[in-house]
Amino acid sequence: MTPVVEKLSAEVDDWVAKNNASLIATRRHIHAHPELAFAEFETSSYIEQRLREVGLRPRRLPTGTGLVVDVGSGGAGGEPIVVLRADIDALPIADLKDVPYASTREGLAHACGHDVHTTVVLGVAQALASLDGVPGRVRCVFQPAEEVIPGGASEVVAAGVLDGASRAFALHCDPSVPVGSIGLRTGAITAACDRLDVTLTGPGGHTARPQLTVDLVDALGRLITDMPGLLSRQVDPRSGFSLVWGAVNAGIAANAIPQRGTLRGTVRVLDRDAWKGAEDLMRSLVERVVATTGADVDVDYVRGLPPVVNDPRAVALMRAAALDTVGSDHVVVTPQSMGGEDFGWFAEVLPIALARLGTHGGGPPLDLHRGTFDVDERAIGVGIRLMARTALHALEADAQPSGAGGTTPPRTRKPAPGDTASRRTVDERREHDDEPHRPAG
Repeated sequence: MTPVVEKLSAEVDDWVAKNNASLIATRRHIHAHPELAFAEFETSSYIEQRLREVGLRPRRLPTGTGLVVDVGSGGAGGEPIVVLRADIDALPIADLKDVPYASTREGLAHACGHDVHTTVVLGVAQALASLDGVPGRVRCVFQPAEEVIPGGASEVVAAGVLDGASRAFALHCDPSVPVGSIGLRTGAITAACDRLDVTLTGPGGHTARPQLTVDLVDALGRLITDMPGLLSRQVDPRSGFSLVWGAVNAGIAANAIPQRGTLRGTVRVLDRDAWKGAEDLMRSLVERVVATTGADVDVDYVRGLPPVVNDPRAVALMRAAALDTVGSDHVVVTPQSMGGEDFGWFAEVLPIALARLGTHGGGPPLDLHRGTFDVDERAIGVGIRLMARTALHALEADAQPSGAGGTTPPRTRKPAPGDTASRRTVDERREHDDEPHRPAG
């Protein structure tokens, strides 16, 4: 760490200490006013107002909600640009907490910590705006619609927001980790998440004469039991490929073989290459199993989110920042999660790293995606100090000549991921258990 970065980091610490009450108030305001994906208009306006108060010039994203703002100088003269990302949307879940800052909107809640993520990145922008000598540009992205498929991150990539940047960083609340601790992991940290819907049809008939018709219940049962076993012999077990059925429906009467039956489940995979071939594989296996039953089959495969695969160099920079923020005793290896996180789309254009921010302040953990979820608000200051240091460490590293250890050249933008123009519907939300982050051990 250079003296400049050390000095700026200490000044961020001072800023956080002086503004702690205001930061908590910011988080509580956002928590009390949740908005769903692509409808975060009030949230975006609130963030914009707070950024303009410190002299910054945020820009709305083309989606109409969400913002991007640059802090510091850089880019035009070759100085590095580092991205920090926060997601800003809430969930369609009732807030069940009895607290002064509970949701004021019926049926909506910040039950996944996005209010904390937003407050952290907003705090970093405010803190860095108060400092002189930031060695490059920190681009803060307040992203809409993380809780839908394929996710608002794909819109950020499509809009070119990441152009010219060298790396991107994000964090996610983890109620299984004590407040004051930070979880890191190299490689896959969350899984890709797709949805598989299978519809079987047949002539129907009487259960006394199954040999004269197509037994759809039997066919559905074969899919339920045979598919996972077949899958285990088609893919490398190290890829973390998982198919779990979540819903099955067929028939009403006990003595009638139905004419229609449906299965719905999720396909999750930790390996990015395996995910690319997941749809073709699943369609092939469904057709193979159903072919033995005589049923007609229709497969609707909804491609969702890629896995978040943390870049080793980006994690190393984040680890250096974490050690400086909380000390070695409070930096832990976080387990992989099979939940989905659309930050993975950023990896289409630049190296990324996602950290876990400990939010557990004692008592039973308050799990994500539940109406009771809450955080120990001391995590906000930890998050700001971590993300500010991460940005400064990355700017310092990327400012070095390539022969001296490592500029990561900015990547050119690829076509927009996720085929968002043809996605089925933006209000198709994930199931409420789609992003559990389980405790280690």
